[in-house]
Formats: sequence, structure tokens, C-alpha cells
Amino acid sequence: MENFIKEVLSASNRGVSAAKNVSGEPNWSFGQSLFFACTVITTIGYGHVTPLSQEGKLFCMLYALFGIPLTLVLLTALVDRLMIPTTKYLHFLNSRLGHLYPPFTIRLLHFGTILGTLIFLFLLLPAAMFTYLEPEWNYMDSLYYCFISLTTIGLGDYIPGDAPDQKYRPLYKLMITGYLVVGLVCVMLTLSIYYDIRQLNFGVLFMLENDETRSIDPEKMHLQEPGINRTKYTNEKDSPTSLEDTTPIHSIP
Repeated sequence: MENFIKEVLSASNRGVSAAKNVSGEPNWSFGQSLFFACTVITTIGYGHVTPLSQEGKLFCMLYALFGIPLTLVLLTALVDRLMIPTTKYLHFLNSRLGHLYPPFTIRLLHFGTILGTLIFLFLLLPAAMFTYLEPEWNYMDSLYYCFISLTTIGLGDYIPGDAPDQKYRPLYKLMITGYLVVGLVCVMLTLSIYYDIRQLNFGVLFMLENDETRSIDPEKMHLQEPGINRTKYTNEKDSPTSLEDTTPIHSIP
């Protein structure tokens, strides 16, 4: 019996399912391989599929060594692009509500609306879809999977698309890969917006005085200064002005 169990486990590691005595696709189909590659370079790492050969392990190490930094660069560039419409939305809120609420309140409203939208689009809604697509998952299981995946914890106890009778497995895995990449971009976007709210950035408490002075960006502190209506997260190429020139504009001949 022990030898039989070892054979079953060995076959399962190579993609041969023993459940219901069916023969499914191998672990290294294109869809499964793409899904595995995504979990490696995004550092999610479920661990349900692993390379067994020495060559495969070596390639996985080299792939992660170069793929993880490049993926981080790509995700950071996408977040910078997405900061443009979010900054425009902050401009809109400040122009509409700047005379009614302080800058900190406007930033909280801006962050709260974006956070609520992303939670609905990338946690609540996908969890409902996984509940429908995965027969053995309830809504809590699906929500748990979405959270564990998008936070890159990747425990690997719930993996979508691994049912023995899963239909269109490669396409399903491809769609999940896209969901994970886009979801990680949105998580990084949320953290970037949160980091720009100085009152909520607790990392400032652990900074030295000199480091805190160097880290202050005047363009990012405009909402904390009263009487200033300019709003932007990123630096703009403004013409340099002298700090010693305090002459009012109306007095210049």
C-alpha cells in the first residue's frame, strides 16, 4: 500500500491525476506553464507545480533571477502611467470640494474611492466568478484565494483550474494569469496613493531628521499647505524660481 501511494504521488507530481480514474492534461501544458511562469516572476509561488529535473530547476533559478527585477520594473512603469488619471481625479475633487474641506479630507476621499473601486473589481467580483467556476469553492474560499494571491503570499492551498474535469484549462489558466498581473498593478497603485498621504505614511516616524528633510517633495506637499489649490502627485517640469525673489508680481514694472 505504501508503494502504491508513492507511485500515485509521483504520478500526480507529473500531472497524472488519480481522481475519478481520469487522464487529464499534463502539468506542463502551455496554459499551466504560463501560469507557473507568472507565479515565479510575481513572487506569488503557489508551489503546486515545481520543476523536477536538474535542468528545469537551473532554468527556473535563472528565469527568476532576471525575470523578477524586470517584472518589478514593468509593474512600476504601469503604475506611473496609471498615476496620471488618478492625479486628474484628485484635481477634479480639489476643484469641486477644495473650498469646503481641508486638503487631508480630500486626499482621504480620493484614496477611499479608488480603494473601494479596486476592492470591488479585484476582490469581490473575481471571488464571485471563482465561486461559480470552481465547483468545490464557496465564496469565502474564493475571496481567500484572491486576497492571498494579490498580496503575493501564495500559500497554494487553493489553485483554480486544477479540477480533473476542468474544461478549457489552458484558456482558463491564461485568464487567471492576466488577472494576477493586472491585480498586482492595482495593488501597487493603491500603495503608491497611500504612500503619498503624508499623515498616513507611518514610515516617516522611523526616518532621521536629515532623511525626512531630503525626502520632502514640495510638489507632493501642496495639499497640506493652506491656500494652495494645485494638486499633483508627480513632479512637473516647471521653470526654476529663486527662493530669494519674494517681490509681489503686481509690483514689478
